[in-house]
Amino acid sequence: MDLTWRPLTLDDDAALARLYAAAEEVDRTGEHFSTEDLREELEGPNIDLAGATTGAWDGDRLVGYGLARRRDAANPVHMIRLQSVVHPDHRDDAVGAHLADWFTRTSREVHARAFPDAPLELHHGAHQNERWIAGVLAAAGYEHRRTMVTMRVGLADLPPQPSLPDGVVPVPFDFEHDLAALDARNDTFGGHWGSTAYEPGAWRHLVTGSKDFRPDLSFLVLDDDKVLAFVLSHFYASEAEVTGVRELYATWVGTREALRGRGVASGLLGHTLLAAKAAGFDRSALNVDVDNAHRALGVYERCGYRVDDEWYVYVKPLN
Repeated sequence: MDLTWRPLTLDDDAALARLYAAAEEVDRTGEHFSTEDLREELEGPNIDLAGATTGAWDGDRLVGYGLARRRDAANPVHMIRLQSVVHPDHRDDAVGAHLADWFTRTSREVHARAFPDAPLELHHGAHQNERWIAGVLAAAGYEHRRTMVTMRVGLADLPPQPSLPDGVVPVPFDFEHDLAALDARNDTFGGHWGSTAYEPGAWRHLVTGSKDFRPDLSFLVLDDDKVLAFVLSHFYASEAEVTGVRELYATWVGTREALRGRGVASGLLGHTLLAAKAAGFDRSALNVDVDNAHRALGVYERCGYRVDDEWYVYVKPLN
């Protein structure tokens, strides 16, 4: 069957939502996206719709999608983030080969405009159930380089939570501390695999300016105007609408080096979970690298989180 490939526009948001829903019926990743969710993503500052997206159309039906997302920094490698989804009825060798070729060609173009003197790597994430795209990536020379896990904890039977150390006082997030929180995030995650610094525009779009951000359930530890620790939370109403479960996502959890090893991260996360329970949430989730340099899995396990599923990062260096 002949498909028509063209870049996406913002007006394709509803078609993209239908495509994700069709894929989820088979892949069971647990992710559910509304039209509004996907439009917000496509409006991101690091996305070039005309130059770095593609869609496969079967008549007026979107059946495949690819995206190459520029990063804010190359320190020292520019790790372009790739995304894709293909309708289960169209997962064949021709579509897979087309996407793999498009990833390489388009990423080179994005890279040349952004960080032409830096090394380039392509990074594509996939849920443990997304076996077709994993096969496509392996055939194109990508290697499974990292495993991330989604961890969850139920709030109805939440175990006793770790306490914050004496003298460490959590305060609700306030937008006057937005850039200080960004600085703390960039400092805390600077040495993490696959992480680069955020610029303010991307930070506000993806994190604190997102329609899903919950400042009332996000907490900071401050030293004057400096953020020393943080838990920043999001609530995805589109997922709750499908699952019937109100889940608070602890999107960013971090502690500057000066406070590490004192139980601040687990205490601040525990404080957040108790606030989420009081606000009527059913569950909390977060995502973490299993090889996290700060042994974050143990921090989260102390708060009651347990591994629920896995995500894999596939990497291909390009010369």
